Order: sequence, then C-alpha cells, then structure tokens
Amino acid sequence: MLVEWDWWTVEFGDAHAGAVGVLVGGGEPGPVYFDVGSGPDIPSTRHWSAYDGRHRRPRAEALRAVCACGWRGVAEYPLDRATVGDRPLYEADVDLTGPLADWNAHLSLVRDKAAPLPEPLAALLVEITEQLTATTEDAPLAALRAVGVLERIAARVEREAAYELAEDGMSAEAVATGLGTTHTKALMLLLTAQGG
Repeated sequence: MLVEWDWWTVEFGDAHAGAVGVLVGGGEPGPVYFDVGSGPDIPSTRHWSAYDGRHRRPRAEALRAVCACGWRGVAEYPLDRATVGDRPLYEADVDLTGPLADWNAHLSLVRDKAAPLPEPLAALLVEITEQLTATTEDAPLAALRAVGVLERIAARVEREAAYELAEDGMSAEAVATGLGTTHTKALMLLLTAQGG
C-alpha cells in the first residue's frame, strides 16, 4: 500500500513529502481497506479523507501534519463533527491550513540544517530551470535532450562528491541532514561511492 502524500517539494522530493495524518483514540489508525468483493488484492489507503466512519471505517477525531521522514506534528486539529455532519470527509469543507502550516514549519527546520548552496550555483540552477521550461514550450525534444545531459552530469558529480564525503569519513546522519534526505538514501550514497 502506498501512502498518498498531499504535499511535495522539488527541493526535498519524496524524502520530506507531507500529508494530513489522522488520529483516532489518540493514535494513528491502520490503513482503511475497501471491500471490492473477492480477489487476492484488497485496496487500501491512509489518505485522511477515507477515515470518515462510513462503511465500518474508523472515524477521524483529529488531524495533524505528517512527513515521509517520520516526523509527526505536535498540534492536533479536532474535526468539528457538527460542521462535517454525515458527509464524506472529501465532500466536507475541512480546513487543512493548520497541518499544512506545521509541515511547512518542519520543512523550514530541515532547510535551515541543510548545506547551503553557494549563491552563484543557486542562481545558475534557477536560470537552468527557466531555460528548460522555455525550451519545453518551444522545442520539447531539445528540452529532453538537455535533461539527459544534465542527468549524466549530475550522476557523475554525485558519485564524485559522495566519494569525497566517504573518504572524509562523514557519517550517514551528517550527510542526510546536509542534503535534507533520509538516512537510508544518504547511506546508499556513501556505500555506492565506496564501492565504485
């Protein structure tokens, strides 16, 4: 079962994807399963809107922000059942600004701990993005070719930089923090660099 993330950034990708988490009885419930008859696969979800209490599903009592990195927001946002009524949550006008603001605050902390990009490099990345976007509109095949070149450059530089970090003995935790990624991804970068 895949988690259905509500929010995502280019900067951190799926390492810090965010979602609205559900609380039932003070804890996070398991996934909601959908009865679609017989068969080996039973569809399920953890999307907040499925916890509406209908069809014997758990009924969300409160919402909070969650992140793919494992972070959970401290603030809980109770669902006003008088406002929601018996409607499915996806039809109700549920205010998600609190969880979204909490997730954005979490991303700010991740961003503050990440290695800063030198200003000329950050500006160049913005310029490349703008050029690729413009090229996509005018010459999509050329844009794809440019992306392929950038992917090959990025892969080579990634290996070289990870090798330098591994040679310097930098820990996976420090690399994960510096990149704003998961410990697992950082460890894989270091191990791959050491092996090849």
